[in-house]
Amino acid sequence: MIRSQIYLTENERNSLKNISSETGRSQSDLIREAVDTFIKKISKTNNNEKRQEAFGIWKEKIDIPDLRELRNEFDRTF
Repeated sequence: MIRSQIYLTENERNSLKNISSETGRSQSDLIREAVDTFIKKISKTNNNEKRQEAFGIWKEKIDIPDLRELRNEFDRTF
């Protein structure tokens, strides 16, 4: 693990301290869990945005071969 420093508001620090006491987990563990959750949320959002951007990019293409013809051609070679 890599050590990192962060600045928290007084309210954030007190809340984190209370949650740590209630759960028996270290504050560092709680912070790591929060960061992991945030990363997963942002990654999922980015993936959805990328999918939306890519949606329909091939609909105007006219030089795409007919997949059925390619499949039939492939099947005939064996």
